[in-house]
Amino acid sequence: MITSTTSTSCCASSAAPLGAERAGALARSRWYRPALAVAALGLLAWAMWAALAPIHSDTRERLFEIPKGTWARRMAGAKVEILPSDIRLTLGVRDVLVLHNRDDVPQVFGAILLMPGQSFRLPFAMAASYQFNCTAHLSGQMTITVLPNPDSAWARLKWRAGELLHAV
Repeated sequence: MITSTTSTSCCASSAAPLGAERAGALARSRWYRPALAVAALGLLAWAMWAALAPIHSDTRERLFEIPKGTWARRMAGAKVEILPSDIRLTLGVRDVLVLHNRDDVPQVFGAILLMPGQSFRLPFAMAASYQFNCTAHLSGQMTITVLPNPDSAWARLKWRAGELLHAV
């Protein structure tokens, strides 16, 4: 009889922690499920908005400036990277590149000589990848990638997701 009493008390003591563990898991699942559902609904709402809402832009221009003193800092040995090496534009949204030279010396962009204080506007009408020589870059090269206009819902969703990832 002692043996059966010991085994009963042994099993009763091991059942208590298992029950407490289950209760804790049940309490966590009660909290996680609504939070997960709200997050999923929020993501779904964003995806629907991103796919269906038209893309608007304040201006179709994308401005890049070459700051004053850039050439002098380069001549002093500083590795100054002023412009991104790959600029992304989108037809119908931001498809005009504007370069403004605030430096004291002329800068070359492709076949264009930008004098100090001068601006240059370059509109794009076709989606493609363009290569330009550019003295504002350490490598001397600049790529402009022009993406097609995101007309369809799927294209708008991909474009907005890409812009979000590119910003991060």
